[in-house]
Amino acid sequence: MEKMALLVIDFQNALVLAKPFDVEEVISNIKRLIKTCRENNVEVIYVQHNDEIGDELEPNSEGWKIYEEVSPNADEKIINKTYNSAFKETNLKQYLDNKGINQLVITGMQTEFCIDATCKVAFEYGYNLIIPEKTNTTFKNGNISAKDLYEFYNFNIFNGRFAKVESMEKTIGRIIE
Repeated sequence: MEKMALLVIDFQNALVLAKPFDVEEVISNIKRLIKTCRENNVEVIYVQHNDEIGDELEPNSEGWKIYEEVSPNADEKIINKTYNSAFKETNLKQYLDNKGINQLVITGMQTEFCIDATCKVAFEYGYNLIIPEKTNTTFKNGNISAKDLYEFYNFNIFNGRFAKVESMEKTIGRIIE
């Protein structure tokens, strides 16, 4: 039997306010997933990146805070990390294992960094992974547009190899089951 959790990775003020690719649609989709999970007793887990002092994601700075529109309730778990992977030197795997969670819906930022690393490590650990379309985003990187990065990673790297990339409707249906 699958026990699911929703991961909201690095959806922090500094990143959201820098206006990544299709951010408004991504916010809307993540909000919908969070609401559906809460209504259906599916745990929502937040991952928050800690940068160095003076960086935009410096702990306790305004930029570091989780974006208000998708922010956690007081009783929801927040995992702090310092690496791209939400698993490296955190208690995320232990937490998931203790709760019997074996299926993760992965959302957040940035597609080619923290989403990619977390997805691949979670896959290695044997989690069943779902990435709903338009629930992760990124920025232009060098000569590669944010849209191209999003599409390449989601549809050429993640889907069918490490995760199922599927429509929001299909994921909502899974949550409600």
